[in-house]
Amino acid sequence: MSDWMVTQGPLPRRRPRALSPLREHLRDTFWFAPTAAMVGVFAVWLVAQELDAALVRSLQDDGDFDTLADLLRFADDAKAVVSAVGSAMMTFIGVVFSISLVAVQMASGQFTPRVVRLFVRSRITKATFAVFLATFVLTLLVLTSYDSNADPRAATTVPLVQSVLTLLMVALSLLLFVLYVNATLRLMRVSHVIARIAAESLRVAALMPLPVSAGEEPDVGPVTAWVAHEGRAGVLRDVHVARLVRVARGHGVVLRLVPRTGDFLVPGTPVLAVHGGAAPPRRALRYALSVGVERTFHQDLAFGLRQLSDIGLRALSPAVNDPTTAVQALDRVVQILATLSRRPLDAVPHRDRRGTVRLVQPVPGWAELVDLGFTEVRACAAGSPQVTRRLSAAFDDLLLLVPRERRGPLLRHRELLRQAVERTAPTPADRAFALRPDRQGIG
Repeated sequence: MSDWMVTQGPLPRRRPRALSPLREHLRDTFWFAPTAAMVGVFAVWLVAQELDAALVRSLQDDGDFDTLADLLRFADDAKAVVSAVGSAMMTFIGVVFSISLVAVQMASGQFTPRVVRLFVRSRITKATFAVFLATFVLTLLVLTSYDSNADPRAATTVPLVQSVLTLLMVALSLLLFVLYVNATLRLMRVSHVIARIAAESLRVAALMPLPVSAGEEPDVGPVTAWVAHEGRAGVLRDVHVARLVRVARGHGVVLRLVPRTGDFLVPGTPVLAVHGGAAPPRRALRYALSVGVERTFHQDLAFGLRQLSDIGLRALSPAVNDPTTAVQALDRVVQILATLSRRPLDAVPHRDRRGTVRLVQPVPGWAELVDLGFTEVRACAAGSPQVTRRLSAAFDDLLLLVPRERRGPLLRHRELLRQAVERTAPTPADRAFALRPDRQGIG
């Protein structure tokens, strides 16, 4: 109980940062980080090459040809190492790519296709690819710097700094490879995937402004105009709150967002209702809404529960038959609902600097979140006592936390669970066992 009470502390009233379409596109791609790394290592190589040339010129000017001859012999020995590193890097890159494909395929089949985004957006995976490719490019560049002239007086460069830089890149590559394997193995374990989803959901809840309390909704007046969606069809991923508040303040109106974050938009559908005046010009609302091909966690309060429900459903399917995974998903569903149990929902008002409401953003209500978290898993769990016992415990625990006016959806789901178990369990003893609350299911 104490842990839950901690999670229900006051949430910060911080306006979420706008989701940049370019930044999200770069995070969803694999080409940017490796390309940037290769460009960066080329610039570093130019600097290292100039340092090596300056070192040779300094030794020649001082007449220290013995030291320069020793450096040339060292460079010849290092050349074999650099050549071996260049060959090994391509093998390492193939191994990393193969591991990534296997991990993505297993996660999509075992959990849900929605969790593939965790692998695609993994920073350690992108960093590993980037450093490996950068090391390979560096070895090729360093090999071009070796001077075939063995005479210290005629030498123009000795790739000493470049060779040391190559060895440092190899050490970094090995370190990242170990971290990458460890991170990939963690993401292939269902407990870590579920915990990651729950953590991102709680972060979304913490960043959202505090909604109004029941009965305190702002009176925005009648609708005076509508703004239709004119962009491409897709999922509403993000709302640029600051831009919409500035536009509404500048035109003396109140804007109300019609769809929720995560809804699918098609051109022509209304996206903004205008209260108190004419609709702002279209150019003022440019880039205010971000539409993409899939949902993100950025402002989507329900997306985490959607993924947890999908994992629970996949675990309860006859092809998988893994009720323990469903229980683990329900653990996190209860955690998220417990965090939101006393938080006002349904609508989030955004105010300008003077405290005037300028934007009203819809969010899922309590009943919708409860239905999202429990309906589908409950419907498939009647024949699994482990899951029904965990559901019974979840309803009992949440009923102790939520205000009286929010107990209705929980009581409804508990009654539906009882009816489903009574239709499935053959004897009274089996029904009593399946409905006995147990936070571990059957341990």
